[in-house]
Amino acid sequence: MTEASTSSRRSLTCWVVTDGKAGDEGQCIGVAQALHSDYALKHVSPRPPFSWWLPFGPIDPRERPGSVNSPFQPPWPDVAIASGRRAVRYLKVIKQASREHTFTVCLKDPRIGTKTADLIWVPAHDPLRGLNVLVTPTAPHRFTAENLKTLRTSAPPEIAALKAPRVAVLVGGDSRHHQFPLEVQRALLEALTRLGALENAGLMITTSRRTPPALHTALAQFAHENGHLFWDGTGTNPLPHYLASADAIVATADSTNMIGEAAATGKPIHVFHPTGAHPKIDRFLGTLRDLGVIHPFPGPIKTTTYDPMDSTPLIAAAIRTAMPGKR
Repeated sequence: MTEASTSSRRSLTCWVVTDGKAGDEGQCIGVAQALHSDYALKHVSPRPPFSWWLPFGPIDPRERPGSVNSPFQPPWPDVAIASGRRAVRYLKVIKQASREHTFTVCLKDPRIGTKTADLIWVPAHDPLRGLNVLVTPTAPHRFTAENLKTLRTSAPPEIAALKAPRVAVLVGGDSRHHQFPLEVQRALLEALTRLGALENAGLMITTSRRTPPALHTALAQFAHENGHLFWDGTGTNPLPHYLASADAIVATADSTNMIGEAAATGKPIHVFHPTGAHPKIDRFLGTLRDLGVIHPFPGPIKTTTYDPMDSTPLIAAAIRTAMPGKR
């Protein structure tokens, strides 16, 4: 699968290397698009035991360049961008197979050191540092200012019909560090009910694959009974339209990606905390709190805005600067 840029700048060729996880792939695509590149998606699917050992062990031999089933075949791209535990190890293989032609980029801490790639991006709440490590407060994404502006002026009828203020509600779910037991689910629903009633707000609700089924069902019923929008996971994901049209955002604290994407809007983000915590996520939220980006939820909806936070063009510019010959 390849998507071409219409930019007049010299178009780079680029591979996006992931195991298909939407979060990893979205970040890589955002950077590939900011590079104005012709990019192709390259999915890896290492078999056990190789999948168990990554990123520390060798890749699956059947996916080595030159193997019949390998996704990596010449011509080699100018840039390869990888993210995810099972994908980053392939960057060195691509670098070697291309005879150093391909400039390699790793998004997030690869856990195997700074020599994993030519350039590594990490969020500020991760500890990895080095001469080839770029650090920004939030993660890259696909929500550019231009895209959000276009979407804002072409909202679907169901969004345009919502009462204002319009609030995008981004609900995550259970993870290694956060949980949504029944009492937390009830607290979230009660807070959203008060938001809709007291603020007279129109809500645009999305969930994730991690959302507990009971919470997913309850949110769908709540939206149906109260004139709000709820995406049930079928059809095109309306999240870009929800973010573009939002006057404010509510997000759960279990996902830095979700909150980082919301920060691209410049609209106030209100964070709901499930049970559990993680030091890195706490540091991330602390940074955004200090910048006036996030506020507690439940709590009054803020209307103050801030300069949209978008690290994607910064990462793309760093790649262009670091590439040999600055292609």
